[in-house]
Amino acid sequence: MIDLTINEKQLEKAVARAREKNILIPTFRQQADPGLIPKTIKEALKEIGLWDFNSRNLFRITWKNEPVGFGGGFGDVNCMEIPSELSGVNARIIALVGKWFPTGAHKVGATFGCLVPRLITGQFDPTRQKAVWPSTGNFCRGGAYDATLLGCESIAILPEGMSQERFDWLSGVAGEVIKTPGCESNVKEIFDKCRELRDTRRDISVFNQFEEFGNYLWHYEITGQAIGSILKEAMSNGGRYAGFVSQTGSAGTLGAGDYLKEIFPLSRIAAGEALQCPTLLMCGYGGHRIEGIGDKHVPWIHNVRNTDMVMAVDDNACMNLTRLFNEPAGHDFLFQQGVSEETIKNLPLLGISSIGNLLCSIKFAKYYELTDRDIVLTVWTDSMDLYKTRLNEMEESFGPYSELRAAKDYHRYLMGESTANTRELTYYDRKQIHNLKYFTWIEQQGKDLNELNAQWYDYPDYWERIRRQVEDIDRLIEAFNDSTGLSAP
Repeated sequence: MIDLTINEKQLEKAVARAREKNILIPTFRQQADPGLIPKTIKEALKEIGLWDFNSRNLFRITWKNEPVGFGGGFGDVNCMEIPSELSGVNARIIALVGKWFPTGAHKVGATFGCLVPRLITGQFDPTRQKAVWPSTGNFCRGGAYDATLLGCESIAILPEGMSQERFDWLSGVAGEVIKTPGCESNVKEIFDKCRELRDTRRDISVFNQFEEFGNYLWHYEITGQAIGSILKEAMSNGGRYAGFVSQTGSAGTLGAGDYLKEIFPLSRIAAGEALQCPTLLMCGYGGHRIEGIGDKHVPWIHNVRNTDMVMAVDDNACMNLTRLFNEPAGHDFLFQQGVSEETIKNLPLLGISSIGNLLCSIKFAKYYELTDRDIVLTVWTDSMDLYKTRLNEMEESFGPYSELRAAKDYHRYLMGESTANTRELTYYDRKQIHNLKYFTWIEQQGKDLNELNAQWYDYPDYWERIRRQVEDIDRLIEAFNDSTGLSAP
């Protein structure tokens, strides 16, 4: 459960800070359905850029932003369908597009789900505490952004091997940026730094995406409803929903799969990871380059018992397809293969981990022998806007991108993607993966063994209790806004 205990003394300080800085907090209902957002807020947003540090941009934490950089309103869910000329499969692969969130990634939603419950209950005091955001990239960016909009200071923690764009942007937003040793998969080093800060500082509150159920709940409720509306339209002409695919990362996004599976019990949830670090697939370890999907452990908030398949994709495939999808020679070659100009124009909407989600979706479609009636859903978590230095690095290392290289990458990594490195999970396969949580979360992080057992044996009630907290959180948000005197008509 998300702790919603009220600390009256600190809540008064949080309300005063919000009143001072003119901060109005959206409810989950408004993020799911921007039609509920007050007209005065929508009018104000016409003069605000998507990435601006303006508290009214809290209302742009939704999948339904108009896809423009300034002054946009709201519309349909931002999504993209991958044609068979690009995927090599008959199944329809449809993805939510994360670029059109503030900061260019959907993690602003996950961090909202973590910070806001503590703020509106007074558990977090923005006048004396700093929000600590341990992450492998976008979570600490989203956290620092949301914290700034909510009148809070931040400390960002991420591995030193992450893209330079992340560090450049964070240096102007977070009050402190801490680099930990290693690359994407060095998550324990991040946890160790959090423990060090907890032991030595009294002015912090750590928001660890891998254990914060606000992350899971936001994706279950907001991402789940968004992707559900896309599915409803896609099924209107006789389509069949096959399943939801996402690389695990913090496992928050997989909550959307839980949402859909309640509606479609026969659908499947597939969790992906890097072949170079196949923790779920093989209890494996190692470093990899798919930024944003930190691993070497099973997240506390991963509902493993509801996961049907795990699979691994080669990070070399993701990196080479990054060039195919973004270099002029790649675009020219794809056009020759029958990929439309519209699709080619939209390929930069896929960041590195989004390409990993695409490859996992192709594996999923091939494994289950899906037809052109079948629909596979996934997410583009961010876009190539956050990885342009990676393109420069690859050109320096491997030289200019050519038509010949494009042909190789297209046939090897798209048309040639196979069902290798997939594992359809039995009951005891799931339990084996769930049991891995013990070593990270009980032995290292000191969590309650009884709760670990409840996640498995009190299934599905344990997870349903968390999902039912949305209404309670919305009531607290409304009460908080009323207390500031800023509630919009």
